[in-house]
Order: sequence, then structure tokens, then C-alpha cells
Amino acid sequence: MSAKSHSAFVTRTNALVARFRRQRPLRGGSLLVTILGDAIAPRGGTIALASLIKLAMPFGLTERLVRTSIGRLANEEWVSFERSGRASFYSLTTNGRARFAEATQRIYGAPPQDWDGLWTMAIVPPTLKSRRDDLREELLWLGFGQITPGVFAHPTYKESAINARIDELQSAGQLVVMKGSILSQAASANLVAMGWNLDDLARRYRRFIDMFSPVAAALNGANTIAIDGDVAFLLRTLLLHEYRKVHLRDPLLPAALLPEDWVGADAQKLCRDLYATVFPASEQYLSATVQTQAGALPAPAAEIFQRFGGLPPADANISSTRLS
Repeated sequence: MSAKSHSAFVTRTNALVARFRRQRPLRGGSLLVTILGDAIAPRGGTIALASLIKLAMPFGLTERLVRTSIGRLANEEWVSFERSGRASFYSLTTNGRARFAEATQRIYGAPPQDWDGLWTMAIVPPTLKSRRDDLREELLWLGFGQITPGVFAHPTYKESAINARIDELQSAGQLVVMKGSILSQAASANLVAMGWNLDDLARRYRRFIDMFSPVAAALNGANTIAIDGDVAFLLRTLLLHEYRKVHLRDPLLPAALLPEDWVGADAQKLCRDLYATVFPASEQYLSATVQTQAGALPAPAAEIFQRFGGLPPADANISSTRLS
């Protein structure tokens, strides 16, 4: 990378970091979820508190805020705590791993293209008063649209995914789940309009593109790329943090039910290309920076290299990597 291109890349990355630091309130827990899910989960799921503080500090999170935020995640059973001597360590719980695995599939996977025309409908009976709010939150998390207060719909979700979540809430056999076809394309379009605000989702995707396109432009203007690991980690984390906030609102409808030239596809490509570019250097930085109770971070799990359709190995020669 030329000195000019490198300077532009660092300047634009630092501008994104500064923008994040200006947020009020500064939501430390949300950023820690991004770091844990994106960087730590595929590398054993354990991190020393001191390492987590070091990773979070450039984003404006004080040691006190990190301690408070990770404590809340522990209370919510995302992580467990263990002390060894004077050092503290946090590890993902079974619940935390399951949640991250589910989010990972949605964030890094390819959006659905083919559709069999069938809809999955979930009906929450009035008799489930004590669990209605929990069920509603779970179904919305899974991407279902709320058609009426007790009726939810989605065109591509597998019944097995619903059943796994419902079993956790001990409501199996009471929630009514059915699958079937709708007689016309117009009826499906009406159902989409009832269940989701795609205009608002499109605005959020455009804002994401506006945030990160300048960084991509700096990288595309260079023949080669040599990225410092700490800067690569900053960009990777902010990229996933902002993308996650939008993408987890996305019901991931099949292409047949989306507007033409859906902006979500452009946002996904931008995120994928930038992520692949900074991934090797950021992984090297994590290897050199993060400590666990057993010492250094273990090697990344093989599954991480399947994100966004395939990533370069962590020890790749990043000097020849560029955006497509």
C-alpha cells in the first residue's frame, strides 16, 4: 500500500472509531458481545479480563465500564467467571455459545435465494399469557414478522429451528406452528408489508454503506495492502458491530419477496469484502494480544474460515490481499 493510501485508510478507520466513542450512552455490553462473538467464540471462547480491557480500550470503554458490562453478561448467563490467582477469566456458557452460533449463521451466511413458496405460521394461543412476551421476543429474534398480536409468519425458517427455541421455553405442544402456501404472489407481498418495515431496514443498510464505503475506497485505491494488526482489529470490530445491529433486524426474506436491487445485498457484499481484507491481520493481532487461562489463544476453529463464503487463512500474506 502506498503511503498516501495507507494514511487514508488509517484516517478513515480512526474517524469511525471517533464516531463510535462519541455515542451517548456508550453501550459497552453491546460492543463486548461483538468482540466475544466475532473474535473470541471461534478461538476457544475464553479470555482474560485484562485482555478484554485492552481490546475494548481504543473504543472508549474504560476499565470500569468493561468490568460492569462483562458482569452484566455474566448475570445474564452469556459468560461464566473464574479467578486464577490475581487474574480473572471469562468463558462463554452453553447458553452463550448457542446464542452466538445462531447469530453467526445469520450474520456470516449467504442470504436465501430459492424459495418453495411455503410460509411458516406461528400462533400464540391466548392461554399462554405468562409466556406470550417471551415467545414474541424469541419469534422476532428468529426473524418472524408479527402479523397480528398473536400471529407470526416467515417464508424460509425451518420448523426444527423454531422447535429448538420453543422447547427452551417449555411451551412445546402449546404454540401452534403450521406450514403452507399462499394462493397468490400479491398475497405474499401483502404479508411482507404487514410483517416487516423494509423501508426502514433499507435506510439502515444505506447508513451502514455510507459509513464504510470511504474505507473501502481507500483500500481499493491501492495495489497492495499492508495493514497493521491493531488497526485491522478496530475496523473488523466496528464493521461487524454496525453490520450486526442492522442485519439481525433483517428477516432474510428470499429474493422473490424483496424489492429489486435490494440494498441489503450491497451492504452484505461491502461487509464481506472489508471483513476478508482485514481478517488475517486482525487474527494475528488477537494471537499476539489475548491471553486465556491456558496461555495464548488457541488456533481459530475451522468454521471461521467459512464466514461470508470463505476467508483467507489467518497466517495469509496480507500484502497481496485486496477488495474485489
